Amino acid sequence: MEPKEFSINDVVEMKKAHPCGTNRWKVIRMGMDIRIKCEGCGHSVLIPRRDFSRKIKKILVKHEE
Repeated sequence: MEPKEFSINDVVEMKKAHPCGTNRWKVIRMGMDIRIKCEGCGHSVLIPRRDFSRKIKKILVKHEE
């Protein structure tokens, strides 16, 4: 499996939807852990980078600098 290239402020789709019903997440912090924020309800989650790489489905909106 190829590594997905994601960066801060990208909007990604995860394999499992959030309980609020939305499947859009915004990457708000990167490091050893990735913090993502739900676009629907605003809840944020901290996930280890290894788990995030496995659980990401695709990048919906790529942030341009």
